[in-house]
Amino acid sequence: MTVQIGRVLELIENRLAKGLTPQHLSVENESYMHSVPADAETHFRIVVVAEAFAGRRQVQCHQAVYGLLHDLIGKPIHALALHTYGPEDWESNQTAPESPPCLGGAAKEVHH
Repeated sequence: MTVQIGRVLELIENRLAKGLTPQHLSVENESYMHSVPADAETHFRIVVVAEAFAGRRQVQCHQAVYGLLHDLIGKPIHALALHTYGPEDWESNQTAPESPPCLGGAAKEVHH
């Protein structure tokens, strides 16, 4: 699938809004935190609160998101930081963890 630059975030928002009818949805392009071109749309942080996630295991919630975005995973999307909540879980905290700094390339090497 070929996607115009500047449209990936919009596609993600539209698909998740339509597929999950979320009470809260935040999609952030975090590509600037990685070693990619300045206009890249490859790394996203998604916070979604939906009734569909109530009582579900996190892996099931993530699978639902991946299912809605399956044809975008790999190209153009390289990575997703997913934070999925049912309404009751979100109500108690209303925050999701920030993404850690990029450890791409040689930074992943383990030194002993």
